[in-house]
Formats: sequence, structure tokens, C-alpha cells
Amino acid sequence: MAKAVRAGGDREARQRPPAEDVHAAELARLRAEDSAPRPPGWQLSLQAVRRFICGDGATPAKVVCAPALVERAMVTLATSRALLLIGEPGTAKSLLSELLAAAISGCSTLTIQGGASLTEDQIRYGWNYALLVAEGPSPRALVPGALHTGLSAGRIVRFEELTRCPLEVQDSLLSVLSDRVLAVPELTGADGMVYARDGFNLIATANTRDRGVNEMSAALKRRFGFETVFPIADLEAELALVQREATALLARSGVPRSPDPEVLELLVTCFRELREAVDTEGTGMERLSSVMSTAEAVSVAHAIGVKGHFLRGDAGQPEDIVACLAGTAAKDDAEDLARLRRYLDQRVSRRSGAVWRQLYAARHLLTPQ
Repeated sequence: MAKAVRAGGDREARQRPPAEDVHAAELARLRAEDSAPRPPGWQLSLQAVRRFICGDGATPAKVVCAPALVERAMVTLATSRALLLIGEPGTAKSLLSELLAAAISGCSTLTIQGGASLTEDQIRYGWNYALLVAEGPSPRALVPGALHTGLSAGRIVRFEELTRCPLEVQDSLLSVLSDRVLAVPELTGADGMVYARDGFNLIATANTRDRGVNEMSAALKRRFGFETVFPIADLEAELALVQREATALLARSGVPRSPDPEVLELLVTCFRELREAVDTEGTGMERLSSVMSTAEAVSVAHAIGVKGHFLRGDAGQPEDIVACLAGTAAKDDAEDLARLRRYLDQRVSRRSGAVWRQLYAARHLLTPQ
């Protein structure tokens, strides 16, 4: 009989460990070396947080973005304003918020996932109904939510997809962000007010594609500092990031080899051209409605490596890119599949090199089977 694994007892078995566990050794080293002044409640100084996220010479940057963006984000979080990271899907907004929370609070798991069904109680606090019926409202019966815990413990709270939440949920943040207090009207005395401790703040994310879903009120916008996270501009930087992340994902999937460098460069180049609607020669082309993000490129590189290793015993082939693109491009608009076919016929067909020829030869895989 298989041996049961205790919850949290086998960190290596977790598919997606939080940043504070993945980078525990580096965070410990930074804390030990950090002699710069820290904002109240922070575990690291701003200089150390920047080194953790942007790289410090000994380790590569964990996200590819301008250091100035990270600096502005840290300064916002060190004030009384919350931080809102906006941008296209797949531009590492969530990763950046996770890294900031892990470095500042030592914990990135106080996370609220926004959505149409989210309620105020889910983000603030709930009740153990057995204790509530037996004892009435009491601190023992209260089940703290992410906001309650973040305020009382002085930690960063992450709010994913803020603009996908109902307006009443968004408005419930106003008093928390303005007065730094959460009222618990069911309790009396000191237990009825939860005051923010040093270190508390909120990082929210929002996709530009979701504008108009549940637009933030002007009052709520005033309580945030806005930072836009742009797609990676440099090919080499994007290629290095996709290679690093895909290699890590493949290792967790039991694939002991890195992606084929030529196939990976082909993949990233195609994604960049389809995303920017400009080929490598600077000629304009049709833009897909689907988001051909760096995060999506990592997922495709992962899928290609898994398919190659487990089905053929190789590191992936150019034809695998075509097969994966069919599912990546045709998500929101069926016409994207036709645009992708035209890209292969009109652009890829003119490219030289063995991998480009193999990619073009596999264009028939775009036809639904």
C-alpha cells in the first residue's frame, strides 16, 4: 500500500511551491547580509528586495522587467498606498507580486483570487458555524480570511484579478486601504476592530484585456499606485527566461533534459512575431486576438519537451510547435487559426534553415483532426 504523505511533509512533491520556499536559501542569505535600513515591518531593505528580484550577480533576475519598475513598486508598498500591477495576460504580474510579497513579508500565500463569485466574507473573515451556534460570535469561532490575517500579522496580501470582482467586493477595500482597519461588528470591545500592523499592504493585479468588466471606482483608484508590466522587449532576454522556466518545469515533470536550443529559439521567435504583428524583417502582419505571451511560450515549451521525451525520446521537434500553436492561438477567435495558417504560408515559407523548413512542412497539423 502506498505510504500517505502528510500535508506539507514532502516539499519536493509539491507541483508549485511558493517563492519563499523555492528561494529560501537566497532569502536567508540576503537577510544575513542586509545592513541597510528597512521600512517598518519589512524583512528586507529595499536594496535587498531589488537584488532578490532583479538579480545580484550570483543569481539571475527572476523576472525580466526594468529595475525602475521594481523600485517604484517597492516605494509604493513602503507608503500607505497599495500597488496595482496592470498589463497584458502572461506578463508576469502575478510572479512579480509573489516575489515582492515573499521578500517583504516572508510569505506570499495570503492570496485572494478574484472572480465573479467572490464575496466580501471570503476576503475578510468567516465563521466556524459549529462554534458559532454553540458559543455565539467569539474570537475562537472566527475564521480569518486573507485581509484579516494580513492586517493582524503585518503582511502583504495579494489580490489577483481585482477588476474581475463585483463592485461591492472592490468597495469593501476602501476603508481597509484608507483607515488601515477592518471592523468585525459581530464582536465587541478590542476584538471588534483589527488594526493594521507594520508591514501590511496590498498588491493587486489586473489584465488590460479585462477593462470594462468591473471598472474600479475613482475612489478605489486613488488608493493605489499603478504600474504597467510590459511584454519583454529583448529577444535574448525572453529566450533565456523561457529556457530557464521551461527547464525547471520539465524537471518537475520527470524530463531530465533541457529544451532543444534551436526549437526553443524558433518557438520564441514565432511567439514574438505573432504577438507584435511584425516579422523579423520589420514587415507588418496580421495580429492575433489571442495573447501570445511569454508565459504561454513557457507552457508550450514545457508541452513540447514532455511530448518529445515521453513519446519519442527526444527534446522536441519543430512540428510540435505547430501542434501546440493550434490550441494556443484559437482560444478566443476561430479566425485566429486562419491567421496562423497564413503566417506559416506567407512568412515561415520564406525562411531559411532546417528548423524553419520543418516548421513549414508541419503546417497541415493546424487542420482539426
